Amino acid sequence: MPETPFVGQRAEVLELDDAWLVDPVSGREGRGSVRVQDGVLVSVEWAGDASGSEGSDAGTAERPSILVAPAFVDIHVHLRQPGREDAETIASGLAAAAHGGYGTVCAMANTTPAIDTAGLVEDELATARRSGSPVRLLPYGTITAGRRGETLSHMGEMADAGAVGFSDDGSPVADASLFRNALAYAGSLGRMLVEHAEEPSLVKGAEANEGLVATILGLRGWPAAGEEGAVARDIAILAEVVASYPGTATPHLHLTHLSTAGSVELVRRAKAAGLPVTCDVTPHHLAFHDGWVAGDRRFAWEAAGTPWSGGTADALPFDQSTRVNPPLRTPADALALWAGLADGTVDAIATDHAPHTQVDKLVEFGDALPGISGIETAWSLVQAGVDAGLLPLARAVDVLTTGPARVLGRSASAPSGRRRSREALVPGLVEGVPATLVLIDTADTWEIAPETLRSKGHNTPLLGRRLRGRVLATIVDGRFAYADLEVPEPIA
Repeated sequence: MPETPFVGQRAEVLELDDAWLVDPVSGREGRGSVRVQDGVLVSVEWAGDASGSEGSDAGTAERPSILVAPAFVDIHVHLRQPGREDAETIASGLAAAAHGGYGTVCAMANTTPAIDTAGLVEDELATARRSGSPVRLLPYGTITAGRRGETLSHMGEMADAGAVGFSDDGSPVADASLFRNALAYAGSLGRMLVEHAEEPSLVKGAEANEGLVATILGLRGWPAAGEEGAVARDIAILAEVVASYPGTATPHLHLTHLSTAGSVELVRRAKAAGLPVTCDVTPHHLAFHDGWVAGDRRFAWEAAGTPWSGGTADALPFDQSTRVNPPLRTPADALALWAGLADGTVDAIATDHAPHTQVDKLVEFGDALPGISGIETAWSLVQAGVDAGLLPLARAVDVLTTGPARVLGRSASAPSGRRRSREALVPGLVEGVPATLVLIDTADTWEIAPETLRSKGHNTPLLGRRLRGRVLATIVDGRFAYADLEVPEPIA
């Protein structure tokens, strides 16, 4: 699809007279109007009581269909550059992010070569600037050199170059002693360690969630213990590091793309004990379930209580776009993730946007590279859960904006003096600052199709489906990152 002519241009005049405003920074939500002029949010006017509580004016029937909120923050995306530009480039990935409503993305380090030096961090940042997109790219560096799990990477130099954290995502740090040292080192640098929780000995060769679906389809099962055992180990090591280095910089462990009820419960207990741990979940683990591998296309909350059991399906089984890591779990697991978001155990929704080429996906199911291209469909899946009553709208916006910004903000200022505060990433609906906003028509639908996606990766099981929640514009630091401001009549 051709680039929108608005990309990179300053938002000269933009007025919305009747919209639903959600500002997670101030905690306010309600009907109101906004005006952007010369890239600056010059006017925010709230109508009636906008205290943030869900009052009589907050019912979905009374809400204007246009939602205005801070642009989203994604703390887990794969942009594939360098090395796999056929699957995604930084430019195409940032365009996809803007189409999904995102103003900031954090790029994982599992590229080819892996981002394990300061020079590669600087190259990523320079490539993002050259793309012309206003979307902010925040790079991760690796935990270990080359992601090989043998020696620590040059974390200090990468932190100085702009790395916001460290992760070997896709390859868990199996050596417990090395992981312990990495936590302590990253903590001393004021950076978080983002861990892909997986016990390799339990999941080797696994293809789908261990259970009835995998059994019926003849797929090798991936047990919940393959994730939960690693989560328990990581939290235990974190507790030891915190106790062993009193008075020093506090380590920060972030567990990414958790997928099971047991993992969420382990984090809940760790937080209750006061440990510095955060976590995220993905839109596909919230909305899908293991039945999708068999062709069931009900959302997780629709399948709860009546999971797929070998009957008729809505699509063909073995759709390679449903192969992800960690695998799609049961409907009960998905509902536990929603509950974790609702009670604050889960800090953020992160897309784990993982674009792949057809060459890497259209193969035998177990040989397909794992991952879903999901940054453009994330809001629509989250909105579907909100519409189903699983999460209040204000909380949904929070875990897409200030939640991930708080995760990043737990890291202290870098040795170079640069600080990544949540206010910088999510300024909120505040007059007099450069506009960083997303505008969404929550009543309109859009069709997920190759021609409607900006990402090079079309590996999503949502192709051909219409979903509610169409992003109209994404503005970052006063400039359009994406815009399609012709608002049609809502589709029933």
